[in-house]
Amino acid sequence: MAQLVDAFNRKITYIRISVTDRCNLRCVYCVPSCGTISTLPSNELLQFDEMLRIVKVAAKMGLNKVRITGGEPLVRRGVVEFIAAVNKIDGIKDIAMTTNGVLLKNYAQALKKAGLRRINISLDTFDPKKFQEITKGDCFDRVWEGILEAERVGFDPIKLNVVPSKGSNDNEIVDFAKLTLTKPFQVRFIEFMPVDDWESWKKSFISKAEMMEKIETALGKLEPVINEKDKSAPAKNYRLHGAKGLVGFISAISEHFCDTCNRIRLGADGRIKHCLFSESYIDFREPLRNGCDDAEVERLLCSVMETKPEAHNIDINAESRKYLHSMTQIGG
Repeated sequence: MAQLVDAFNRKITYIRISVTDRCNLRCVYCVPSCGTISTLPSNELLQFDEMLRIVKVAAKMGLNKVRITGGEPLVRRGVVEFIAAVNKIDGIKDIAMTTNGVLLKNYAQALKKAGLRRINISLDTFDPKKFQEITKGDCFDRVWEGILEAERVGFDPIKLNVVPSKGSNDNEIVDFAKLTLTKPFQVRFIEFMPVDDWESWKKSFISKAEMMEKIETALGKLEPVINEKDKSAPAKNYRLHGAKGLVGFISAISEHFCDTCNRIRLGADGRIKHCLFSESYIDFREPLRNGCDDAEVERLLCSVMETKPEAHNIDINAESRKYLHSMTQIGG
């Protein structure tokens, strides 16, 4: 059987699966500038058994890690059972989830029991009022309770994803880093990425270097921590002196890591995208529904490998082609 190796000799071992394009929040960096999201009709949403077929074939080709995303994955009925089914696939060694945390308190125990190994929670502010401004949801307390419940049931590490934006939450960068002094969390600062509002993105963008300067000025030197287990991981991690947790930076814009990219993205619509910022994709939904066999699924996965680009073309300092999709459509 063919292996998941792209045209640039990168071994693809990781798939992000958007199980739904629906979400119970409307975060400003995720939805289009018009504030509305067009969701798929239920019959166009990839079914769990269809997702499982893709993962089973891909696992035979070298895939070993699955991340469940959305939209918000916990709003889709049956996601816990889906994770349990993925956990039974030979070759899958790691299952993770990215969630906004709103429903996490209710699901944390069941997710752990189903085989979810790691969890990332999006949290951009400690201020409930600002949380509502950013997410359009009045539920900060529910999210924080979900984080503490995930810690209680034994998820380790717990990663908090923070998207700093100038004039919004950039004054809390130090507060988030300070959390790692007392909690064994990994706080990961993600550079603001373009959705459908190009000019707004450039005005909001804060680079990794700027974030690090803020933290080190206030809290002291950030010492690099090398991830020996997964050198293709997008986050570059650091530790403050004496801290229980880590501070990480995902700098997809200022210091892109395309040369070590080991992932592909399966959207809720059944299309596999080669790259977060790529307009191209391979459709799996229609072949699956037309009765294709596993050999055809393998061939389609090979097509993804052949067409995966070497790097994205997003540059804060140059005129790049505008990328006009919301993150809810592709799972971030």
